[in-house]
This record gives sequence, C-alpha cells and structure tokens, in this order.
Amino acid sequence: MFTPSQHDVRRFFCETFRKQEAREILTPLEAIARDWVLQHPEYARALGDVDAALATDYSVEQGAANPFLHLSMHLSIAEQVSIDQPPGIRAAHQALAHRLGSEHDAHHQIMECLGEMIWQSQRSGLPPDGAAYIDCVLRRQK
Repeated sequence: MFTPSQHDVRRFFCETFRKQEAREILTPLEAIARDWVLQHPEYARALGDVDAALATDYSVEQGAANPFLHLSMHLSIAEQVSIDQPPGIRAAHQALAHRLGSEHDAHHQIMECLGEMIWQSQRSGLPPDGAAYIDCVLRRQK
C-alpha cells in the first residue's frame, strides 16, 4: 500500500500545478488531480511555490484552510467513486450530484461525511465504517 508523506502529497500537487501551467504531459493521476486543481483557482498561490508549500503550517490553530488536504480529499472521493468502494458510494455520489446540480458541490458534501468517518475511526480505534459513511452521504440527498 502506498502511504505518501505530507511532503510527498504537497510536492505531487505542486508538480501537477507546475506541469499544467507549463502545458506538459500529465500522468493519469496528475490529470485527475489537475481537474480538481482547476476548480480551485484560490489555491494557485499555494500550489505555485513548492518551498512555501512544504514549510507552511496548516494546523487548526493557524486557522487557514489546507489546500493540500482539500485536494487530497477530492482525489480520494474521485477514486472511491470510480471503483465504487465502499460499495454504494458511486450511486450515492451520482444521486447527490444530480440533486445539487454539481459534481463539485457533491464532493464537498461527501467530504464532510469522509471527514466524520475518519474522525470516528481515529477516536474509536476501529476501522473506518463504510456503511456509516454511505448512510451519511445518503442523508445529504434529502
């Protein structure tokens, strides 16, 4: 299993941004990441300076949104939807995107559920509860 470090993730998104700006060929994963980067132009400054990206503290105490966490969650959700894992996420995502009229807005709603699932797992010491995650997403369709 691939477990990138915080710096690996930040370098990946910065390099994807650089390659996009330079109109260079992207890997398939970079192409997916690029699509989400383009939907967040507010992150261009953070993505444009790899040294600053590696040095910046995005802790809760700093009060700044972490663009790398946000983009990573978009990438995770895109992967989950593409392979329907946990089972049911693809249909739940499609229904939510249809209701909201936006895949991007659906991702943001799903992020709340993903964050909740991860937090619950960390707090309880139990594996992530995929069924609870799907239920959370389904509740957002109402």
